[in-house]
Amino acid sequence: MRGSELRGGEPTDEPGTGELRAQLDSYLTGQEDRLIAFRRDIHMHPELGYAEHRTTACIAEELTAAGLHPVPLPKGTGLICEVGCGDGPVVALRADIDALPLPDEKDVPYRSTVPGVTHACGHDVHTTVMLGVARFFAQQAKAGRLPGRVRLIFQPAEENPGGALDVMAAGGIAGVDRIFALHCDPRVEVGQVGLRVGPITAACDKVTVRVTGPGGHTARPHLTADLVYALAKIVTELPAAFSRRVDPRSSLSLVWGRVSAGSVANAIPDEGIAQGTVRCFDDEAWHAAPDLMKALLDSVASAYDVKSELDYVRGVPPTINEKSTVDLLRQAAKNTLGEDSVVPTPQSLAGEDFAWYLESIPGALARLGVAPPGMAGAYDLHRGTFDVDERCIANGVRFMAAAALLALGEARNSPVEPEAVESAATV
Repeated sequence: MRGSELRGGEPTDEPGTGELRAQLDSYLTGQEDRLIAFRRDIHMHPELGYAEHRTTACIAEELTAAGLHPVPLPKGTGLICEVGCGDGPVVALRADIDALPLPDEKDVPYRSTVPGVTHACGHDVHTTVMLGVARFFAQQAKAGRLPGRVRLIFQPAEENPGGALDVMAAGGIAGVDRIFALHCDPRVEVGQVGLRVGPITAACDKVTVRVTGPGGHTARPHLTADLVYALAKIVTELPAAFSRRVDPRSSLSLVWGRVSAGSVANAIPDEGIAQGTVRCFDDEAWHAAPDLMKALLDSVASAYDVKSELDYVRGVPPTINEKSTVDLLRQAAKNTLGEDSVVPTPQSLAGEDFAWYLESIPGALARLGVAPPGMAGAYDLHRGTFDVDERCIANGVRFMAAAALLALGEARNSPVEPEAVESAATV
């Protein structure tokens, strides 16, 4: 079966949806095999963030062949391609194109040919879906059926992260009324999409705590600063203090991944280090976290007479889905994949740089079901065994094309007001 045969029930019969479904079905009948072949090609040739030169060239070649005019980003990887013309509304769709530094452990004909690099997060699927949408809209525009402009963003370096900031610096979201993205979810079956209003992924920052003291003999800790004990108190008390100083509804989480001090049993070292991540769903709590962590660290360290340094590296903000955009995605899924195609999706403490776009314009991130029927959860992201049921590609094209058209129609009838941008951070 193809993706068109795996949907969540019969699509709804709203005005105009039958014609759109027919157009998408006709288009995908001739394009689905080609899209799958494209996905397998870039899966076999994965590239890490800011090194996606071949991937970018392949996308550009396909878009150009469709009569479009892709524009490379200044750093040489990733590109932007706008479909349609005129002064009408603009809707953006974003796909990330980079791979992960992991070995491909699958036994498939399209296994990665690059040692230690693979598409273990589904970015090859995201890219292929958006390429399929671009080709479809190129046909629609030529036939005079595109009620506005659609901007396709093929973004580099999501895993780094940083690619979203490069897109924004290049004017990639200037004039955009609304933005959509999807991400593969192996916990959701093919034919379904997962949606959620409000925070869907977390802010993610990296922290390094370094403590120093005079060192000494473990027989005389009172004559020096017991640095290991002080570091242990920091590692345990900071997460506990966060839980009492921050609104628990923000889900702020400090988790350590590395703690190191000393090399022998009978000597108190003069230096120790702890490294971890701070993750958070609430934008206000995320902005306040660095100053609060510094104050808590100084308080604990001073009690044990050690000096402390905090290196707090900002990552991505929380991804906060705006309600009206999620409503559009829900309707798009029902119109093209079926009434039962939408499922709730849980929050994830993972980071996603799509969040940076949502700080400026309304938008939402959806979860695309990629698991074969009955196998939801059998695979996981960021593992060398990750793979997808390729019927998800056609479903993704249907879903994202319908979402963009709904958004363009809504923008023509009632343009998005500036206040709507603020609601994206408060839902």
